[in-house]
This record gives sequence, structure tokens and C-alpha cells, in this order.
Amino acid sequence: MVQDADDLKMLAMEFCGMKFATPLVLLSGCVGFGEEYTRVKGFSNRDVGAVCLKGTTHAPRLGNPAHRIWETPAGMLNAIGLQNPGTVHVVNHILPKLDFDETRFIANVSGSTVEEYAEVTRLFDDSPIDAIEINISCPNVKEGGVAFGNDPDMSARVVEACRAQTKKPLITKLSPNQTDIAENARRCIDAGTDGFAVINTLMGMAIDVENRVPIIGNNQGGLSGPAIKPIALLKVHQVYQVAKHHNIPIIGQGGIVTAEDALEFLIAGASAVGVGTALFYDPLVCPKINAGIVDYMKRHELTEVAQLVGTLQLNVPPQQAACCS
Repeated sequence: MVQDADDLKMLAMEFCGMKFATPLVLLSGCVGFGEEYTRVKGFSNRDVGAVCLKGTTHAPRLGNPAHRIWETPAGMLNAIGLQNPGTVHVVNHILPKLDFDETRFIANVSGSTVEEYAEVTRLFDDSPIDAIEINISCPNVKEGGVAFGNDPDMSARVVEACRAQTKKPLITKLSPNQTDIAENARRCIDAGTDGFAVINTLMGMAIDVENRVPIIGNNQGGLSGPAIKPIALLKVHQVYQVAKHHNIPIIGQGGIVTAEDALEFLIAGASAVGVGTALFYDPLVCPKINAGIVDYMKRHELTEVAQLVGTLQLNVPPQQAACCS
């Protein structure tokens, strides 16, 4: 485990102007409102740079019917349905209980209309929260349920509306369930985002063959875990090609379990890396990932995480190699 002060210094970094103790971020929906895992012996929020709180809407929500979670090969389906107590309750009763000296806390803003996103952002702006993550994978009730994040125009409208309500760092969580994630990233940058979280879950389904019905009560759910890592890596690389020209940092996420997984995302272009599903079967995984990152940096004579970001060197296609030889 990382104990040495010099090792800790190697892990420290900056993201959207915030000081992170390590490049690890605990992902929204996996750690409740920041206090759940603190009950686990040996767990500490000091092992991560930031914690993303559970998705929050303006009014309280009960969420979807059961089943809400289903384990899959190398992953997990979930369709919680944004169960939460509402923004006012979170701001007045949950945030005061969090230890902001331990780590940075990021609110996750969700909504079914542009106006709801803006209002939730406004309420979090008047709070001690360090930054705001925009979950644009929510369905737009005014447009027949199409997810905001699957349409660049709607994505930009949400970011622009939230930007008008806060000066806190805005991190837009991009959906992989769209045609051109790079174009969406361009539009969100123009609308005022300060950073990206790449990627959100992929949509999937599980079926009860005996009864011939979906296992998930909502019929479909978001797939997370190691099964989506190859897709997440590609999406991070694609977004980085756009974001790097604007100095927009990325939280890379999707199936990170080991230090090697985290290093892949950093090399692909992420400035920080998100840990989520892995926590369900190993709540103490973060110190192990931190230690592995430090070991790699020492072996490669690196002094800070930023030296790794975006260092991927693509292979030269065979036809290009032939013409250049």
C-alpha cells in the first residue's frame, strides 16, 4: 500500500482546478452519498481524489421496480431509476455530514427536462460541493424519452443551461450509446463544460428463459464492469482527440479493477480514472490500484501522473507502412 510521502506526492494531481490526492474517483451510483463505504473496516475516502455522489433530481424519486441489479459475465446490469431524496434534502441534510477535508465531493445532477437540470445545478451551486457532474444519459420527457446524451444538440443545451447557474467546475458524463461521441464532446466544450467523464454505462438486457420475460424490472439496464472496458478505452481515446486541444480533462471509467486497467485509461487520454463496480466485490481495491500506479511510475522513472496522460502511440496501418518504407 502507498505509505511514503514521496509516493503520495507522485499520485497528487489537479483536475478542473481541484486538488486530488490521487487520480482515483469513486463513481456516482456506486458509493451512495459518500458515506456508505466509510463503514467498511480499512476503507478511507482519503485513498481517492474525489467521490461522485448519487444521481440527484429536483424532487425525490423512488426509482424503478425490482429487479434493479443483475450480475452478468464480467459485469453488472443496473436500473435503479435514480432513487434519491431530492436536491434540497441532499444539500440540507447530507452534505453537512460529509468530511470535505478527506477528499473532494462531486454532485451528480440528473433531470428529465433542461429546466430541471438548471434548477438542480442552481441548488448545488449554493452548497459546499466541489464540482458538479451532469448526467446527460437521462431521458428527455419533452422529446419522447430520447436520452439527452444521445443527441449533441440536447447535450449542449443541458450543459449551457447548467453553466448559466454555476461557476463551479462542470463535468459532463458522456454516454457511449450514441453515434459520434467526439462530436458530442465538441458541442459540450462549446457550451461550457470544464471536464468529461467517459463513459457512462452501455444499455443491455437479461432474460428469464423459463418465464420468457426480462429479469430487470425496467426491461433494460446499464451494463458496467470489466465487460465494457475495451469500449470505454476507445471512447476515452476518441474524446481525448478533441478535448486535448482545449485542455479539457477526462475521468476515464468503465471496468477498472487493477492498476493496469487504470494505467490503460491514463495512457489513452484520461487525466483521472473512475472506480465503480469493482467496489462491490472488493471495497478496498483503491489502495491496491494506487500502489500499482506508483510502482509503474517508479519503474518508468515518472514523477507525476500527468506524464502518462495521452501517451498512447498508435500502430501504423500496414498500407501506410508500405507506402512510407
